[in-house]
Amino acid sequence: MKFVRFVWQGEESLGLLSYTGQFVLSLNAVGRVLGRRFPFRDVESYVQNRLGWEAWVEWVYRRYHERGDFEELQVPYAVVQVLSPVRRPVSLRDGYAFRQHVEAARRNRGLEMIPEFDQFPVFYFSNALAVTGPGPVYVEDRHLEKLDFELEVAVILGRSGRNIPAHKADEYFFGYLLMNDWSARSLQMEEMKLNLGPAKGKDFATSLGPWVVTPDDLEPYRTTPPPGHVGHTYRLALQAELNNQPISYGYLSDMSWTFAEILERVSYGVEVLPGEVIGSGTVGTGCLLEINGTRRREDPTAPEIWLQEGDEVLLIGQELGMLHNTVRRA
Repeated sequence: MKFVRFVWQGEESLGLLSYTGQFVLSLNAVGRVLGRRFPFRDVESYVQNRLGWEAWVEWVYRRYHERGDFEELQVPYAVVQVLSPVRRPVSLRDGYAFRQHVEAARRNRGLEMIPEFDQFPVFYFSNALAVTGPGPVYVEDRHLEKLDFELEVAVILGRSGRNIPAHKADEYFFGYLLMNDWSARSLQMEEMKLNLGPAKGKDFATSLGPWVVTPDDLEPYRTTPPPGHVGHTYRLALQAELNNQPISYGYLSDMSWTFAEILERVSYGVEVLPGEVIGSGTVGTGCLLEINGTRRREDPTAPEIWLQEGDEVLLIGQELGMLHNTVRRA
């Protein structure tokens, strides 16, 4: 099941994506036709209050996909304005789970691989109030000094819990979605000299979307976690393009730490709630910081590439869709 938040003819809706990906069906419109007001217009409000609605949504989903019911209400995906499926996460954390990215980024700075990476999955808090979806991302002048994207995947929690063991943690994930953790590297590097952060280097924008896909849709891609690790992993191809040129490739299953293990760490000693979002960290090759460093190692005279006003960034994920953004000056 894929949940899409969109605007059509001035109305914001939460809907379902068709099997083909060509249409969206507004659950709000279906509710009106059936005489039952569907009150949710974003994924986080639905997961927080879905008791009494989950069976109805599943019934609509089956009728729509198996019998073609409600097709008169569907709208072409290409003509709607797609928003972030998560309007305002309860919280926004980001992990650091891809060894390839961590090793390459440290190697490019002349540093050895940090041994603590293998001891526990680390994360930081980002700004849940600065979430965007597909479309323009507005940045300030200092962000443009060394502006970067990051190709990531995120999970949104569907249950509350505390001290969740990794072998049960996958039960808490409502769904998966693409995430672009926009980064102002100049600001980030200044701040982290103080051994604190990232702060202003990453708190201005995080893009999520274009939809949330539930775990049952990903079962055909499920694979085994790395040796010695616990949790579901999915072999989903991931890619990033800059101005229509592919520059990053990877797989979600390349994560060294699973989302289940990250949630075990996150929930230690604290209550986690439905609607919280946790990012994976950057896929290997999934940012310009890493790409620039690798190019400079091969050719010290190679110029660095950073995002400029007007650049278009496209993140592509198997089953996760395409998250397209354009850099705009605020």
